[in-house]
Formats: sequence, C-alpha cells, structure tokens
Amino acid sequence: MLKQIINYFKESYRLSPIAFYCELSETILVCSASGILTYTVLDPATKLFIPMFFIGSICGVIATFYRKAAFATILTMWFVIANFIALLTLFG
Repeated sequence: MLKQIINYFKESYRLSPIAFYCELSETILVCSASGILTYTVLDPATKLFIPMFFIGSICGVIATFYRKAAFATILTMWFVIANFIALLTLFG
C-alpha cells in the first residue's frame, strides 16, 4: 500500500515536475489558509488567509494548465478571480 502511494507521487512528478511543485505549493497554502480561517472564524484573520488562498489558487491554475485538466483550470481560475476581488476589497 505504501509503495503504491510513493509510486503515485513519483509518477505525478515524472509527468510534470512544474505541475507537481505547483500542486505542492497550492496544497500547503490552501490547507494552511483553511486552517487559519477555521481557528479564527469568530474574528477572521483575513489579511493572512486571503492572500494565501489567492497565491494558492494561482499555483492551482498553473498546475491544472500543465496537467491539461480543462475544467479544473476553469475552477481554479474562478478561485483566483474571487480571491482577487477579496484582496481588492480588503486592501484596496
């Protein structure tokens, strides 16, 4: 079982190292931002987690583009737009 998981990640890297590292970055940023939102929900730390969601979403667009995942690219592009609007509202 563990060997299959390791091989899965190796194959993901082999197919596209750029997409692999973008996905890794996206996962770290979005999961961290989600955790921050979860723990600060009563007084949200928006100046911290919204930029993390925005950058993570950009990484997602790059990764899905390189993976040629059309609908996932559209979805992550929507997240970039939504988080960009949030950034403008927050800092603009």
